[in-house]
Amino acid sequence: MSHSSLQQPVPAKELFSYPKYWAECYGTAPYLPMTRAEMDELGWDSCDIIIVTGDAYVDHPSFGMAVIGRFLESQGFRVGIIAQPDWSNTEDFMRLGKPNLFYGVTGGNMDSMINRYTADLKVRNDDAYTPDAEPGKRPDRSVIVYSQRCKEAFNDVPVVIGGIEASLRRIAQYDYWSNEVRRSVLIDSTADILLYGNAERAMADVADKLAAGINIKEMDDIRGTVVVKPAAPEGWTEIDSTRIDWPRDMGSLEEAYGTSPYEYIPEEECASSKEQEPDVQPIRIVPLPLHRKADFDASKSCIRLPSFEKVRKDPALYAHASRVLHQESNPHNARVLIQKHGNREIWVNPPPVPLETPEMDGVFALPYQRRPHPSYGDAKIPAYDMIKTSVNIMRGCFGGCTFCSITEHEGRVIQSRSQESVLQELEDIRDKVPGFTGQISDLGGPTANMYHLNCKSAEIQASCRRLSCVFPSICKNLETSHKQTTELYRKARAIPGIKKISIASGLRYDLAVEDPEYVRELVTHHVGGYLKIAPEHTEKDTLDLMMKPGMGTYDAFKKMFEKFSKEAGKKQYLIPYFIAAHPGCEDEDMMNLSLWLKRHKFRVDQVQTFYPSPMSLATAMYYSGRNPLKKLNYKSDKLYIPKELEQRRLQKAFLRYHDSRNWDVLRNALRKMNRSELIGDGPNQLVPAEEKSKDNRRPQSKKPAGKFQKARGGQWDNRAPRKKPVTRKKRR
Repeated sequence: MSHSSLQQPVPAKELFSYPKYWAECYGTAPYLPMTRAEMDELGWDSCDIIIVTGDAYVDHPSFGMAVIGRFLESQGFRVGIIAQPDWSNTEDFMRLGKPNLFYGVTGGNMDSMINRYTADLKVRNDDAYTPDAEPGKRPDRSVIVYSQRCKEAFNDVPVVIGGIEASLRRIAQYDYWSNEVRRSVLIDSTADILLYGNAERAMADVADKLAAGINIKEMDDIRGTVVVKPAAPEGWTEIDSTRIDWPRDMGSLEEAYGTSPYEYIPEEECASSKEQEPDVQPIRIVPLPLHRKADFDASKSCIRLPSFEKVRKDPALYAHASRVLHQESNPHNARVLIQKHGNREIWVNPPPVPLETPEMDGVFALPYQRRPHPSYGDAKIPAYDMIKTSVNIMRGCFGGCTFCSITEHEGRVIQSRSQESVLQELEDIRDKVPGFTGQISDLGGPTANMYHLNCKSAEIQASCRRLSCVFPSICKNLETSHKQTTELYRKARAIPGIKKISIASGLRYDLAVEDPEYVRELVTHHVGGYLKIAPEHTEKDTLDLMMKPGMGTYDAFKKMFEKFSKEAGKKQYLIPYFIAAHPGCEDEDMMNLSLWLKRHKFRVDQVQTFYPSPMSLATAMYYSGRNPLKKLNYKSDKLYIPKELEQRRLQKAFLRYHDSRNWDVLRNALRKMNRSELIGDGPNQLVPAEEKSKDNRRPQSKKPAGKFQKARGGQWDNRAPRKKPVTRKKRR
């Protein structure tokens, strides 16, 4: 096996090439049915597949249940929807009858725990994915609860779990809400198989095999899936990555693993070689430090992570497991990961192969109604209202920000639609959305400006193990020309009836500055006075832990932004976003950030506090106190982690230095930091002196927070969610 040669991209079966199921003759449903009455109108006696979801059913390509449901329908299956069922018993889970093939369970577009709780663990008052934002319509840990109810309803029906909640809990993961490491959700849910990431390929394979009569227990090698096994298969090679303190000398390894560090035979099979079946090949174990020197079949190799029991007790091993998982995220070179949970093995197959542009176009061309199900009547679903005139042009993100979960879910390889597909959707919005005024709210995705930005070499991309294509600097092999995006903007503006197109997705300004023509196009035509960007911090050490560019890049973009705004004759402003209480961020870092804000006359109102959601690298930092971006050992320097509520509130207060309600806590903190010179009324001082504070207090606005302010769906990054639910990102 050669470890240095370039690999080739992994081929995949064309998404829409599977044979159609016999029920194709029923055609396309106006809406996927949610009641038996709707099934009767369609002439169905049963559903082949029933999707259970924690969100209200919106038949729109920004909602995962609609994408998967319509895709399965295109394969000939009769698909029903059970949206936000009453989970107190099984009655709601049986209302469409028994599915012929399987239940598909998803918590919805947002993780159910992030949906319900703030970063300070307070219960939110509303749910943007529910009619009239009514709270309490889904249980905590929805995937587990729904899956168990499906099993109770019909225990012989396979249960397939997926979506963001399941995807980010596919192995043992730190759970912020209980402050402990939990088992893989596949075990707790009792489901049969877990689909992670964008699930069309895996779903097509699973549905096709079940339709052919194959037992779901036999589906153990589908990419993008996680299954439970009793043990690793015979004849495979295990790369042992269960420890971070390997001995330095070969003798110690040989002593630990037997006569050869490359081979291990279980004790019960060593008593007599004659007792072993002649066609049985033992599992071979290669210690991680030696795997590059070993000769083995890479297609039958897997990496053993530290067990659930070990990572639960040892934070350093948890950080190590997180590092390994992220290094094995490229679908073209990732290896199988296995992790023992008691006497069972969690078997994580390599990520799904990204969709090609024609396949992406096919998914977005499915017959969506682009509206909520009629049963909701006139009820408002805030998440839908936010995205009903937005268009998702791509998937994935190669930024690799450690606080963000986009890459862990959607992958690092950008999957883009064609310009023709995007333009057709704009025309559909114009023609189908009631009350359309000509305003398009967004043309983007996980990021605004990664459309068709991929590695210049497919072979190099297939071999790459970088966690980010843009950190610590932009990779020389990355395509940075925004030509296709600029062309798309121009063609979109030319569509009759389209009056204004805003860009609301997050902008990677470090990429934008590489293409001034794109910035000119953006600033001249697609900024409505303000452009939100996210430097996240000002201090290099914290930025490095976030895997974000330095402030020099922000300054370069700001100059470019102001130049093109002036040329366009517009007064426009940048609105920067920052994070408080990120792992590794000390109070002095926040103080310096606060001074930067005051120096630049920024008074931020919406502030973000780091939110440790499952699987992100920053969450591994938060739990372990170590930096998984570097090779770990027990002597590794520990990070400062602001975990206590008072620490988190203090760092948040630094972001709102101008709020008089924060002055007392900031004065006390500055004195403890021996920075009393920053207390006073001078231009270079942060907060007013105590004796003058009462006179200088500004009356606080009594205007209540926006109705849906707490439903801010920053689901994909681990900051306290922002004001608007970012439903344009696809969550399977």
